[in-house]
Amino acid sequence: MAQTTVNADGDIIVTATRTETLLSKTPIAMTAVSGEMLTQKGITNTTQLADSVPNVSIVRGNGLQITIRGVTSTDGTEKGDPSAAFLLDGVYIARPQAQEVSFFDIERVEVLRGPQGTLYGRNTTAGVVNVISAAPKFKFGGSADVSYESFNHITASGSINVPVSDTFAVRAAVNYDRRDTFVNKTSSDRYNWGPFKDVFAARLSALWQPTSDLKVLVKADYSLDNGYGVNAVPTTNFFASAAAASVAGTPINAAYVVNSDTTAQRSSSLSEQWQGVERKLGKGVMGQIDWNLSNSLTLTYLGSYRTMNRFMHSTLARTATTGNRDWFTGRYWQTSQEARLAFKSGNLFVQTGGYYFKEKSGIAFFILDFFGPNSQFGFPQDPTIAVSKGVFGQASYNFTPELKITGGIRYSSDDKSRVGATVNDDLTTGARTTFQTNNASRNFSKTTWRVGVDYDVPGLGLFYGSVATGYKAGGFNDGCETGTAPGCALPAAALYYAPETLTSYEVGFKLHTADNKLRFNGNYFHYDYSGLQVSSVQNVCGGPCQVTANAATAKVDGVELEATFKPAPNHVFEAMVTFLNARYGNYTPPVAGANANFAGVQLNRSPKSVVSLGYTFTQPLGGGAELALNAKTRISASYALTDIGNGVFFRQPNYTKSDISLTYTAPDKKYYVGVFGKNLENRLVLTSVSANGTFAGTAVFEDPRTFGIRAGAKF
Repeated sequence: MAQTTVNADGDIIVTATRTETLLSKTPIAMTAVSGEMLTQKGITNTTQLADSVPNVSIVRGNGLQITIRGVTSTDGTEKGDPSAAFLLDGVYIARPQAQEVSFFDIERVEVLRGPQGTLYGRNTTAGVVNVISAAPKFKFGGSADVSYESFNHITASGSINVPVSDTFAVRAAVNYDRRDTFVNKTSSDRYNWGPFKDVFAARLSALWQPTSDLKVLVKADYSLDNGYGVNAVPTTNFFASAAAASVAGTPINAAYVVNSDTTAQRSSSLSEQWQGVERKLGKGVMGQIDWNLSNSLTLTYLGSYRTMNRFMHSTLARTATTGNRDWFTGRYWQTSQEARLAFKSGNLFVQTGGYYFKEKSGIAFFILDFFGPNSQFGFPQDPTIAVSKGVFGQASYNFTPELKITGGIRYSSDDKSRVGATVNDDLTTGARTTFQTNNASRNFSKTTWRVGVDYDVPGLGLFYGSVATGYKAGGFNDGCETGTAPGCALPAAALYYAPETLTSYEVGFKLHTADNKLRFNGNYFHYDYSGLQVSSVQNVCGGPCQVTANAATAKVDGVELEATFKPAPNHVFEAMVTFLNARYGNYTPPVAGANANFAGVQLNRSPKSVVSLGYTFTQPLGGGAELALNAKTRISASYALTDIGNGVFFRQPNYTKSDISLTYTAPDKKYYVGVFGKNLENRLVLTSVSANGTFAGTAVFEDPRTFGIRAGAKF
């Protein structure tokens, strides 16, 4: 149970603006969840976070896929970039496969919605998710938490904090997280289909604070995941048809099969062709120095170095019952360096700085027997390199104690390159056929800016408005440009895709009553997207490969409302209502040869409305103990899950999911024990769906109904 910085009114101190501010005084649409709230809500991983944040979906695909206000990226390959940045302790984590960190010993999680192109830079057109782990404190203490849930889901974590001296403290934390797969095996193959995850993670932190003006924080982390679990089922478990659009036809709509038997929906008859294996080993170190050069000037340095090795054996379904063996190996490293200088004098606050990021990877992905026995079709790519540089500045000025104007600007430059090929190997003779060379390099750059105004009405709350721009770097598809090397036959327009940019207009408020019994936040936003990047799997490189192209335009309009009402000390009501209209403007994708305009088609995972309601009742007991009952429900409208590459419009129907928990907390919060149930309706909510194409159509879903018990103690 990590400590967090919360004031007496329950307001959380956040760092969304790269400096400490109260959440209620931060003129950004954002949600902050403290470590204590994570424990109370039973949130143990990133995907469970989305139920507590408006207009956010976080699902598993080829790594994490984060969707904020309808905007996402489905390219999880070594050359792809997300539309929402994922940060760990302020450090950008590039690969989606490295982003599903376990939530142990967490200070808080901040989710910023909307473009953050000034202070955070590239790949933040949708927003930012920043997981902040607990730092060492100058007080001895420790904690332990354990839980057991359905599907043999075991989590256990512990931490200890030791003040070595008045100026030096260390903190260590460990975590174990294991779960079976949700998929019900109905085939007779002899291979294990799990566990889905089997993660051991550890973190060691050190804080040196020799004076009140200098603070040095270093954190090192390690994680090993040896889990392998089948994570997809046939699309026909949910839909009457999984057929792709015909070559000469137009996209088709697939009707949802209403089936209350969730065991059948979770079932797969696929015969694995060999023992599935997935091993991910991640390591990282970060350091932050905060130095008050004077009463008005502070220098901050944030640096990091991270590596990840990944190895996988799995089976790609060619039909509902059989498939091809495939294997993957990848090595990744990244480094980032950022320096910021903050100046505050009177009513003026200025931040300026520079940023450097470099990522390098070498991967190989092969599908066995794709073109016949004793062959393997695949993609050896080494190296893929991305270098990003940025300079930025932002200033705020208080014209009055209540009225503040903010303006910021950032210049980003991105260099991307890759050396590789698309090949087919004859495993009998050792001969290699090269379908195409995958060599490409290009520079992208953009200036982004932000202008905002906020007015803090004494005793009432904050009103704010902003116009901001966002930028996501362009990239390249498989192949090489005509004339650059022998066999290169792609025009530049087909090989490269342009940056994704957006302009956001937003107004909002964060209000509260004088006694803080009621907090009410709301906002309205409008996005104009240009060059929205859309990815799909298509047969254009001798076999199936990931293709990304720019949709001409997209429009997003939305309203987000949040309220917390505490009429009495032991009653808390929470409500969240969102309205979202996220749609393509003018887009004609390459849909199996059909010229279909997607104008007005809903963006994926973007329900038009969502209502979340929660209630917590706390009953005081003798000696300072308490018993807390928490119940919440989420009611979502239907949303699109379009398979662009195959031209099929799938939809997830509207649904309701409810959770409940009962927790006993001992006096002085020395320990707690609780029971819980999640998704009581046992609704299988789909996160991605594909139609029959080169491979069989598959569907992936969120967690089914689970029950569990958890306990923890601290000292």
